[in-house]
Amino acid sequence: MDLTIHTTFLPHDDPEASVAFYRDVLGFEVRSDVGQGRMRWITVGPADQPGTSILLAPPAADPGITEDERRTISEMMAKGTYGWILLATRNLDDTFDRVQSGDTEVVQEPTDQPYGVRDCAFRDPAGNLVRIQELR
Repeated sequence: MDLTIHTTFLPHDDPEASVAFYRDVLGFEVRSDVGQGRMRWITVGPADQPGTSILLAPPAADPGITEDERRTISEMMAKGTYGWILLATRNLDDTFDRVQSGDTEVVQEPTDQPYGVRDCAFRDPAGNLVRIQELR
């Protein structure tokens, strides 16, 4: 089988803040931005990896979601327990300094984990956990 990761999903509740974080803080390019107002689907990704993207999407847009489910999703996003992503870099300290300078909520400074990786963690504007591991 020949599979690749093409796109993964993260929710957003403020498209402008999400674009500013993923474009200006993480340095991703905006590949598409469709919709209007808060109902926008924004695709971002690393410029040197055109085949891998993150779709930032409004979580309440699915017509199959009930009002109770929308409320639960909103509560989970506010707590930072709904969405997360794991990124990687060759220089964790420089990446941490750059992301931290963007007035981003730091969850964990660079740390050597007992399971063999060194990583740090932030929250994006929607509360999603963004962990960044150092490639070795």
